[in-house]
Amino acid sequence: MKTESGPRKLSVHINADAQQVWVMLREPKRLAQWHGWELDGLDEEIKEIYFAGAVESPDHKKLTLGNGDTFIIEPVEDGVQLTLERGLLDPASEMAHWDKDLTEGWTTFLQQLRFMLERHPNTPRQTTYFSADSVPEGGLLQSLGLSDLPEPGEPYEATLSTGESISGKVWFRTEAQLGLTVQSYAEYGDGLLILATMPQLMDERPDGGTQVLITTYSLGAKSLAAIREAWDGWRTQYFPSSEPLSTRSRSRDELPVR
Repeated sequence: MKTESGPRKLSVHINADAQQVWVMLREPKRLAQWHGWELDGLDEEIKEIYFAGAVESPDHKKLTLGNGDTFIIEPVEDGVQLTLERGLLDPASEMAHWDKDLTEGWTTFLQQLRFMLERHPNTPRQTTYFSADSVPEGGLLQSLGLSDLPEPGEPYEATLSTGESISGKVWFRTEAQLGLTVQSYAEYGDGLLILATMPQLMDERPDGGTQVLITTYSLGAKSLAAIREAWDGWRTQYFPSSEPLSTRSRSRDELPVR
């Protein structure tokens, strides 16, 4: 499923009810299961973004963040339409320089929220993250052997250049991002792989950038290490001077019981 977009708006359909979505926006430990990826300081980031200066509507259908971004929850016949309306920015501000990055980040996070609610509402995630200020020759998807994939919602099978054979469904696709469910990335059900080509920035990354975000669930240490080793081999081949993969996982007792 594609993430709908407009000049300052992102929208995603979620197979859940409005109260479930609201809880995911207002409980810090729930937010930590879909916002961003596991890293030191994630809890503080969540408090700053979702609670500092935030305004809740009385009916729990609208949440305006301190920076002016607004979540709107609209119940529909088959679930919820969740829309993020981006706040206005001062064109001369530092945040305006990173605005395209922020929009791509929200695109990823909305899809992670959708995935968590629909597939793993009560299971702690395990994340593996990588970013680089460059793009492989021929493009990110070609470097992974993913140039030929079906439309969102359709099943796929692929052998990645990491050495993994993966299968699942195309979760979403935008001009810059691809999301795939991956059956081998969870003990039960599936995990999520999001690949993103980041916008060009004249000083920081004139040719664009690369992001990979892998979300796995309930994998044992051996299985998780094998996935990370495979992706680290791809990283060192295409980005030999890049930072290592970012890995951290929360324990089950960090996730509230419903």
